[in-house]
Amino acid sequence: MKITNPATGALLKEIPCDDEGSLAVKFKKAQRAQKAWALLPLSQRQKAIRNFRELLVSQKERLSQLLTSEVGKPITQARGELGGTLGRLDYFLDNVEQVLRPQEVFRDGKMVEQISQEPLGVIANISVWNYPYFVGTNVFIPALLTGNAVLYKPSEFAALTGLAIAELLHEAGVPPEVFVPIMGDGKVGAQLLELPVKGVFFTGSRATGAKIAQLASRRFIKMQLELGGKDPVYVSEDVDVAAVAASTADGAFYNTGQGCCSVERLYVHEKIYTQFVDEFLKTVRGLKSGDPTQDDVYIGPLTRAPQIEVLEKQVADAIEQGAKLLCGGKRQGSSGQYFEPTVLTHVHHRMEVMREESFGPIIGIQKVSGDSEAIALMNDTTYGLTAGVYTRNEDRARSILEAVNAGSAYWNCCDRVSPRLPWTGRGDSGIGSTLSVLGMQAFVQPKAWHLRSP
Repeated sequence: MKITNPATGALLKEIPCDDEGSLAVKFKKAQRAQKAWALLPLSQRQKAIRNFRELLVSQKERLSQLLTSEVGKPITQARGELGGTLGRLDYFLDNVEQVLRPQEVFRDGKMVEQISQEPLGVIANISVWNYPYFVGTNVFIPALLTGNAVLYKPSEFAALTGLAIAELLHEAGVPPEVFVPIMGDGKVGAQLLELPVKGVFFTGSRATGAKIAQLASRRFIKMQLELGGKDPVYVSEDVDVAAVAASTADGAFYNTGQGCCSVERLYVHEKIYTQFVDEFLKTVRGLKSGDPTQDDVYIGPLTRAPQIEVLEKQVADAIEQGAKLLCGGKRQGSSGQYFEPTVLTHVHHRMEVMREESFGPIIGIQKVSGDSEAIALMNDTTYGLTAGVYTRNEDRARSILEAVNAGSAYWNCCDRVSPRLPWTGRGDSGIGSTLSVLGMQAFVQPKAWHLRSP
């Protein structure tokens, strides 16, 4: 497997891939090691994760540079991801005890009823390239803390980062047989699911999620699918236009638009539409593209070269149907996987750019007459990940967001994730939850105790 730099095309490293034979060996070792890991006192598992946290802090710059080199994430954003991961680790460390604590639900004379929680066993975690620390730790940290072993397949586009994560966890005290990196592409991921794992936790596209669901359903194992989104934001007429334009532009173009909760559709009240578009363009034209290792660069290369063609097709389809291209719209530069920050207006829902996930630096802005039209358009999608509203009136925002079918609701903010709140999708955005106590509970299974004393 060849790892290349998306900004330059340079070969970074070649890594041997797993195959059916190596996967079978790794699984058997993990199966044996998991039992001993689960029997350890929780405090020992917590100590290993705290050690991992300290290693992330001490090696932050090296890890950030590595992430930027293989993914193309601008270096300041890579550092931000490493720093932001610490709060998630703290949340899991502080709250795992309440997830694992046995609960007495009934006592009457000699009869006692209790509920305990046990780990699933060996799980498969097929992870992502766009936020390997954020998204990865959402799964493998609570999985490890609750006593599971993890077969961890990082994306082939973030393989070096995946190996670095594994090395740090092992150095921190997690046995190599308990956290096991799996190297390879989608074919290896499919082979991984042929193993008798007790759960599969996947983050990625809707198309791949559907294939994984078919494979996992044959054995009735725990399955969690964190898929994409076509995340809408509605800007009402009562806002500070310049401030909201800057906020939503950041929500749309941060990480070069490569985020499942990046703003992908903007609906703007007709009373401020022209002013908003002008301010939005002003912000976008000020975003610097270029070498992602430079501190002042905001837009880096796309991690996956094929996505450039997806964006080109969305732009061409929109223009053919009457959209107005205000900036961008094409590949940028003669080298590297760059695409210009792109803004389209006069868009509608027959255009792919307003219906299909873009996952790049592109946004469509549509004029609406008011709240009712905005709600109808926000709900006109097969996805249901996030939705946002900008208005000065909280009651109005709550009323609109209650009517929108999405797992996360944003008032006067966007593109935000908190470890205290569940990250969950509806429709084509997936099933299950990560983060919060609900997300941690995904890695345990209850046992009912009926205890009658003699």
